[in-house]
Amino acid sequence: MTRTIVASATREIIIGFDQPFCVIGERINPTGRKKLAAEMIEGNFDTVIKDALEQVAAGATMLDVNAGVTAVDPNETEPPLLVKTLEIVQGLVDVPLSIDSSVTAAIEAGLRVAKGRPLVNSVTGEEEKLEAILPLCKKYDVPVVAISNDETGISMNPDVRFAVAKKIVERAADYGIKPHDIVVDPLVMPIGALGSAGQQVFALLRRLREELKVNTTCGLSNISFGLPHRHGINAGFIPMVIGAGMTSAIMNPCRPQEMEAVRAANVLNGTDPNCTNWIMTYRDHKPAEGGHAVAAAAAPAGAGGRRGGRAARAGVARAE
Repeated sequence: MTRTIVASATREIIIGFDQPFCVIGERINPTGRKKLAAEMIEGNFDTVIKDALEQVAAGATMLDVNAGVTAVDPNETEPPLLVKTLEIVQGLVDVPLSIDSSVTAAIEAGLRVAKGRPLVNSVTGEEEKLEAILPLCKKYDVPVVAISNDETGISMNPDVRFAVAKKIVERAADYGIKPHDIVVDPLVMPIGALGSAGQQVFALLRRLREELKVNTTCGLSNISFGLPHRHGINAGFIPMVIGAGMTSAIMNPCRPQEMEAVRAANVLNGTDPNCTNWIMTYRDHKPAEGGHAVAAAAAPAGAGGRRGGRAARAGVARAE
């Protein structure tokens, strides 16, 4: 069974088909968040701190950390800012981190200071990216998100996206990186623009699981981009992609409706034995004003990680 191990300094998490769904908190990302970008440029990390603590409290299994605040000379500005952000976040929470950048120098700088075994986000099928990122993953012995696009862009044909994923897995093998350390993002298209987007990703996930035997992830809210009441679509999408074989997603864990869908899918998928996590989270459940559900304390969606772990490039838009 495919198992991708990620870890902080003190906590190890397994991403896998027989594991609870891995929720990768998306909020520490200034893309599309002007206030956060301005704060980070000024050296103000108040929102970063708030987002880190709130996401873990809401049940995030991991946190994605991005510091891409500007397109002006990112090779110079992004590495030190990403390092600072990573150091702050890993000093606050004990969950594993995803180092998220399109700048190779920033990824390498982040890998030098990250504790445990972070996830690198990401590599694409472009030759330049493969040659830059895969050697770093081998050097630091870390898993990587593989996004299914290449020099030709993002194909609307799911067979082409599968072929790109297969190419990345094969090229990673040339560097001695095993398939269990490749987490494929098959690229979820907006259902409002492409009516077959859901069917496409369900079929792709089954192929990725059965043929390449890799774990998978996505920018979850891409599916609902451009539609009203996006969180309803997202919440319906979650159990369906989990049922098709997706093992993680980059999403907002502070949305109760979406986290309820994750936890319910874990129960129904058999990865929450005896409904333990569900009961711990919702035994004091009560309705709140506006019809939103609340719980006394949110347990991690991926509860079951072990202690003692070892040392928006293709996305569309996140639902705020």
